Amino acid sequence: MLLTGIDVVAPAYANGFAVPAYNISDFGMLTAVLDASEEVNAPVILLIHPDDWEFIGDRFFPSLFAMAAASSVPVAIKLDHGATVEQAAAALRHDFTSVMIDGSLLPFEENIALTRKVVEMAHLVGVSVEGEIGTIGPRDPRSLEEMKDFVYADPQQARRFVEATGVDMLAVAVGTAHGVYPPGFVPELKLDIIERVTDAVGIPLVLHGGSGAVDEEVSAAVKRGIAKVNISADMKTAYYSTLRAVLENPAQREPLDICPPALDAVRAVVRHKADVVGAVGSARHYEYRPAGIGQRVWTAGRATVQH
Repeated sequence: MLLTGIDVVAPAYANGFAVPAYNISDFGMLTAVLDASEEVNAPVILLIHPDDWEFIGDRFFPSLFAMAAASSVPVAIKLDHGATVEQAAAALRHDFTSVMIDGSLLPFEENIALTRKVVEMAHLVGVSVEGEIGTIGPRDPRSLEEMKDFVYADPQQARRFVEATGVDMLAVAVGTAHGVYPPGFVPELKLDIIERVTDAVGIPLVLHGGSGAVDEEVSAAVKRGIAKVNISADMKTAYYSTLRAVLENPAQREPLDICPPALDAVRAVVRHKADVVGAVGSARHYEYRPAGIGQRVWTAGRATVQH
């Protein structure tokens, strides 16, 4: 069941769970993530980062969209960390159902201007947009020094950003980083900041850098307004660590022998993360049906939303 990003995330926000979102970079990861999400009856967002897009190419998309549409659970396909209007426009041309535009490293007013342009463009075709404020940092920070340079999200700045841009969901810097943390660093989520930003903006919040974070803290963050959690490093580390272990046996040369254990490792991560964010069984909250030309209706417990 292929939905827009907000159609997938808003029921989570209304019902107190979060939707796990996974960076996909090959067909095996795609199948494993969807299989495990269906197994635990949880919605899921498939993230395509510009770097991964360059690697997999446009030819990957027919399989991606066909499998997402055929899934028994709600699925969105999202551009992750788009950096330019042109990247967002390319995602819309390819029928992505959500885009993220990341201007968080720009001066605040430039971030607003960039994000607003993408929102105006995407909303014309019914596609939801995620923005970002604060500094979540580089992928795979190499030192503890890099971790000291992060700027946490400010609640009042977040309110102004949402009002000025019209974003549907907001990624906030609250103590996590992208990728694998340097040795000796354990992320600590600022739950008080999450609460204050939630109160200030009134839209679903997104936790980037969900890999490596303490499970109990992630679960607590979800209870305070985080409705989408991005996961990449934990899944890919499990995948490639298992591949390396299998390939230590020189007799292993057939993909049918090499790949299944690695994909089982991905499925295990997906099942675990769905439990951490409270998404196991949460597909029951979604009722989706056409509601006239250009409209979608979902119902989620207390809420009914039309776009």
